[in-house]
Amino acid sequence: MESGTTIIPSTCWECSAHCGSLVTVEDGRVTKVSPYPEHPASLGAFCVKGIRGLPELTYHPDRVLYPMKRTGPRGGGRWQRVSWDEALDEMAEAMLAVRERYGPKALCGAVSNAHFSRGVMLALLLRAYGSPNWMMNQDLCGGCRALSDRITGLAISKGEDIDNTRCALVVGRNPYAADPPQWQALKRAKAKGARVVVLDPGETPASTMADVWLRPRPGTDAAIGLAMIHWLVEHGRYDRDFVERWCHGFDALVERAAQYPAERAAKLTGVPRADIEKAAEYYADGPSCFVSGHGIDAFSAGVQTFRAFHCLVAISGNLDREGGNRRVKKPAGFTNYIEVLHKPEFRLPLEVENQTIGADRFPLWAGPEGWQTACHNPSVIEAVLSGKPYPVRAMYVSGVNIVVTYPDTPKTLAALKSLDFLAVATHMMNPTAEYADIVLPKTTGLEDEEVSLEGSGPCLSLIQPAVEPLGEARGDFRIAHDLARRIEARGVTEARRFIPWETKREFNEFLLGDCGVTVEQMREKGYANFPFTYGDFEKAGFKTKTGKVELYSERLAELGLDPLPDYTPTRSERETPAVRDAYPLTLLTGVRERTYHHSRFRDQGWARKVSPDPWLQLHPETATRYRLAEDDWVWVETAGGPGRCRLKVRVTEATLPGVARTGMGWWYPEAEAPHRGALEVNINAAMRYDGPWDPVTGSADTRGLPCRIAKVETL
Repeated sequence: MESGTTIIPSTCWECSAHCGSLVTVEDGRVTKVSPYPEHPASLGAFCVKGIRGLPELTYHPDRVLYPMKRTGPRGGGRWQRVSWDEALDEMAEAMLAVRERYGPKALCGAVSNAHFSRGVMLALLLRAYGSPNWMMNQDLCGGCRALSDRITGLAISKGEDIDNTRCALVVGRNPYAADPPQWQALKRAKAKGARVVVLDPGETPASTMADVWLRPRPGTDAAIGLAMIHWLVEHGRYDRDFVERWCHGFDALVERAAQYPAERAAKLTGVPRADIEKAAEYYADGPSCFVSGHGIDAFSAGVQTFRAFHCLVAISGNLDREGGNRRVKKPAGFTNYIEVLHKPEFRLPLEVENQTIGADRFPLWAGPEGWQTACHNPSVIEAVLSGKPYPVRAMYVSGVNIVVTYPDTPKTLAALKSLDFLAVATHMMNPTAEYADIVLPKTTGLEDEEVSLEGSGPCLSLIQPAVEPLGEARGDFRIAHDLARRIEARGVTEARRFIPWETKREFNEFLLGDCGVTVEQMREKGYANFPFTYGDFEKAGFKTKTGKVELYSERLAELGLDPLPDYTPTRSERETPAVRDAYPLTLLTGVRERTYHHSRFRDQGWARKVSPDPWLQLHPETATRYRLAEDDWVWVETAGGPGRCRLKVRVTEATLPGVARTGMGWWYPEAEAPHRGALEVNINAAMRYDGPWDPVTGSADTRGLPCRIAKVETL
């Protein structure tokens, strides 16, 4: 790197918000990461995770910088530094040995998702070995939203035009903590006179600014969505022209929604009827924008809950309308990461893909027809331990801490410990990496190059390498490329087909294709705009069986699933009186914090200073009932859960009486290895992963769970 000071326009990829960033480099070292006001996807919005978390991750004294090999028992904490050649040779041969003994399907990967290139590279690497099996975290974060969007045919993910809206309907979303561009846009819209309707049982900064705040019992949101549909139809406030021309199944939707008038929805949700009707009235006075989040995702009725609101978007005339929800479009010739996985030249034979774990039960999630083709995670963990439907004996995990992020931590640990081989690519040693045979050092978002389509721009954005990788860190592309070449040299002759590019730049140029934009062109500004046209339904069409927005889903009907959105009671509401007596509280998980992104940054001092311990929010009435005070520690257990975890009490009216509200992702880097507190302070240690599951995505319940608490008398 050259001496002197350079400011590099880039994009922060610490989360899916993709905020534009300006990276200051002085004498070859990043000294500052700051907001980029001109970036069209974020307009200067930014958060502390990019400003502090990313550079401190890059330069953290405990960062993994060299390949390591386990020398003692698995989880024993004894490591030996090895060369990349030795690490990759051993990894290639160990996985080939499992392949030879059990077959290719015995190999599996794990990653956060295919939203980033690491997911695509991991999936393609497993395909190079001949395996269709890889896991991603999206069944627990965003998967139900994505499948509902896909089934309905909207294509509106990240298309919220909040700046031009007259009413923002914020459902289960805390933009203040989860999405800085959304939060800034909400404040701008509010200042211009837009109404804000928030649907969330917990208090957030968005709810405090809302014109109407609906606080439903956890897991009952679908009843409100259907009630709003019913109100629009009953009052003639839906878009008749759009419905007649572009919607399939309107009459059936009307009949279903008629079962949920505001009066009944009020009884089901605990929200006053007048508030539900006022929310519908405000939303009908469009253009209106649906802003959704994790709060109605990741539970066993997540898809149909989202479908209720996605159908509301469609019939209200707010689809692909200024101030509504724009459809995500792209420049002709551009290929996004998920599309790579569906291209014929990178596919395995259909008979192999059909054997992806979970494809038989969740075909719209796993296997050839699946959204990202990934596995059903709980079924993979079960296959590792039981050998059913077939053995899974080796795993490669990249950029995800599954010991902490998957429910039923004890079961995940047991599965990892039983594997014949485990490799983990990571920035920091974490509870997942501690159980590996080989640990590989990964590049950070300041050391690698990526290109992405930003629906919220709309634009293409670039993340630029600001500095050379520290130590011997390598990117996911290079790791996958080098492994594919190794197994090709060892007789897997088809391996090169899945990763044909020789450099990461070649791969990025493949994504850009002939769209008219090059990486070199984007380096100057860090992004590239492209033309966008509203309402071009004739040209763009709808990717459904009928070629229309499917309010009534023909594909769900073919699978024997409910083709219409509906409300399904949560586990708490379905349990027997005896269980409810034993577990009288309702657990609500997934609350976001600005300091952390899932399990990341627990090892950074600034983040721990802001939020030093895992917490459990209790309403003052609930705290009084249990004789608990602020900062008391409590044990948390769920009905049917694998164990308990320990959380610190926060007494606040931000949660409802009888509802215990918490986040996720906790572990203590300073705690004793190997699990580093993952069995003590991680809510997933108290939750099961074995169903009931959403019938479309296979998502497990992470909210609306019956739970109980007890004061920790001694630590």
